[in-house]
Amino acid sequence: MNQYDILVLYYSRYGATKDLARLIAEGIESVPGVNARVRTVPPISTVCEATERTVPNEGAPYVEYSDLQECIGLALGSPTRFGNMAAPMKYFWDGSSSEWLNGALIGKPACVFTSTGSMHGGQESTLLTMMIPLLHHGMLIVGLPYSEPDLMSTSTGGSPYGVTHLAHADGRAPISPEEQRLAKAQGKRLAETALKLLQKK
Repeated sequence: MNQYDILVLYYSRYGATKDLARLIAEGIESVPGVNARVRTVPPISTVCEATERTVPNEGAPYVEYSDLQECIGLALGSPTRFGNMAAPMKYFWDGSSSEWLNGALIGKPACVFTSTGSMHGGQESTLLTMMIPLLHHGMLIVGLPYSEPDLMSTSTGGSPYGVTHLAHADGRAPISPEEQRLAKAQGKRLAETALKLLQKK
């Protein structure tokens, strides 16, 4: 059986979005024939002279634009920053003009996920704004259907636009059981959709 990669791309400051990414990767890899390629983006600085190491000290490697070309789908995650994705993730997408010009992502499925410190901290607006560059790239957005019962019962995070996590103000709240199940379900659904789209070609 052929093995295909799905890119799980995230930025995480305190670890919650990273934990969601790991759970989504588990869901992806529950589907035979699909691997999760987990990547992150480097932080950015307002100090122009500041530079980041080319290889992270720990965790996932930094993403390269070739990852977009090589993968059959994308799970994109960022913490909420005033109802929008974090600047390091926005910076990465702002530099993807070449991939847009050559259509590297057209027709590939994508999902989005986020974490925030408060119940009404802009989770859904963050998910929606993360979809915008993906739609410009011609991607097909995969949400979470209400056939997932945890969407109706969760008191922490969860959205039909994509899985969310309520980390609280200190960023230390663990991923709830409902959030865990939703993250894995989202990864599985993304992988199954990607394979179905490949079969249609």
